Amino acid sequence: MHIVLYKPDIPQNTAAIIRLSACLNLKIHLIEPCGFDLNDRRFKRVVMDYIGLSKIFKYDNFTAFFNKNKKSRIVLMTTKAKKLYHNFKFKKNDMLLFGRESAGVPEDLHKILKNKIKIPMNEKTRSLNVAMSVAIIASEALRQNNLLK
Repeated sequence: MHIVLYKPDIPQNTAAIIRLSACLNLKIHLIEPCGFDLNDRRFKRVVMDYIGLSKIFKYDNFTAFFNKNKKSRIVLMTTKAKKLYHNFKFKKNDMLLFGRESAGVPEDLHKILKNKIKIPMNEKTRSLNVAMSVAIIASEALRQNNLLK
């Protein structure tokens, strides 16, 4: 299972997702530029030694990521989706794409990505923390594919 972070903004969220990936055996894909340096002390404080237990791939931009993963199914997590995550059939090698904390993903990505899902929320709220969203979606995807150990 793959977690894809599109230009992440907040070092602590990215670090928490990397820790989660180490614990759940997920692969992380970072589409740059990130809004912080991986040597940022806030990032290091949260990620601790889990970074060494995670498989991390970096891409200079979305085009590089897309070209490298053309044959994979990319699933966009977005509050703009109509389909709810618990009604979606995840596959073992899905690329689960999460947008920037500050802005999501650009409209052109919405247009080219067919699979879009969301987490149901109170209509008075805008969004969940990205690390929490990753945990919710990843655990459901792992559960559906019997990959939880």
